[in-house]
Amino acid sequence: MAFKTHNAKRQEQRLHETAAPQRLNQLDDIDRNLVALLQMNARESVANLARQLGVARTTVIARIARLEKNNVIAGYGVRLGQDVLDASIQAYVGVKLMPKYGRDLQKRFARMPEEIQLLCAVSGEFDYVAWLRADSPDRLNDLLDEIGALEGVELTTTSIILARKIDRAGLT
Repeated sequence: MAFKTHNAKRQEQRLHETAAPQRLNQLDDIDRNLVALLQMNARESVANLARQLGVARTTVIARIARLEKNNVIAGYGVRLGQDVLDASIQAYVGVKLMPKYGRDLQKRFARMPEEIQLLCAVSGEFDYVAWLRADSPDRLNDLLDEIGALEGVELTTTSIILARKIDRAGLT
């Protein structure tokens, strides 16, 4: 009959604790609920999180640390109020590329102004979709001209965001 020493048990437990789930659905119920609560309010106190989850505060602290270490929680941010957002113009730009320009254009987008908030590779009609935020219609026009002038860009299609109807992701 084999038995494990205290150190071997602890080492096995550490390995289990540091194994990084690749997807949210691979987390246990407590971690999933903890992530959901933090998404609603990342500034919630550990004591309140523990109370809502029915676990000890030390459990919440350890789980948050593990989720951060494993990059399940990649960071925390500030969600801007709608009044602040209304002062800027936001747009999604579908970008269709000429063949074999993907890597080069991705590097060029990375060097462009921070008004390009997000760039995603997508399937479908476009190769990329970019999310832009500009201070004025003129600035948005300049950004669109800059994107359209990049070598390898075949076509762009722009949709200006008129209003947010549902915002669960908090991408602001």
